[in-house]
Amino acid sequence: MPRTPFLAGNWKMYKTGAEAVSFIEAAKPLLAGITGREAAVAVPFTAIAEAARAASGTGILIGAQNVHWEREGAYTGEISTGMVKAAGASFVILGHSERRQFFGDTDEWVAKKLQAVLEASLVPVVCVGETLAQRESGDTFRILASQLKGSLAGLNAERAAPLVVAYEPVWAIGTGKTATAVQAQEVHAFLRAELATLLGEKTASATRLLYGGSVKPDNVKSLLSEADIDGALVGGAALKPDSFAQIVKFDS
Repeated sequence: MPRTPFLAGNWKMYKTGAEAVSFIEAAKPLLAGITGREAAVAVPFTAIAEAARAASGTGILIGAQNVHWEREGAYTGEISTGMVKAAGASFVILGHSERRQFFGDTDEWVAKKLQAVLEASLVPVVCVGETLAQRESGDTFRILASQLKGSLAGLNAERAAPLVVAYEPVWAIGTGKTATAVQAQEVHAFLRAELATLLGEKTASATRLLYGGSVKPDNVKSLLSEADIDGALVGGAALKPDSFAQIVKFDS
């Protein structure tokens, strides 16, 4: 079965609820009639409810950028899957490199969050990626294999259907540097092979793999033309409705 392209914006710590609504209102006519792909935006927690209301009926999916693995409890400053789902989120980004680097998210934490996201019937977008030092030392594949195995610990093929995996080379995030389509495909093919080992060939062939790392309107088409790249996780270029729409319409 063909894999439906998934084009997701990650707004990080940008935009209020009102700004999110303005973005969606501007994006609606630009994305009207688009089929054969999913357009999605992971917004700040405070903007989820307003963004979800504005996006209702448009086909634009609204997501969260992180969650805690517990349903509730004494976890000051955290947010649960139930909370983001009630606000209107349909997917959650897990293990983004900035979460790993600045907030201590480990593979073990990502695995626990993954289970919570699946139990809440939300779509998990699990991120993996290597630093520049790791790439230059030849450690890319070892690091990715370790991250993927650790982040998916406890997951079996029966529960893995909603899984999305995003490869985000840390050295290409916010730097303007982008892995070439050939470099990205090499890594995506490796990740699909690792998924086959972990979850079986059927699951691996059905799992969508995204590329994230300075994706822009002028490079997205070449990236998505590769056999194992099924979408993109987009940062800065997803903050403006016109550039985000161009990315979603990558093949037009």
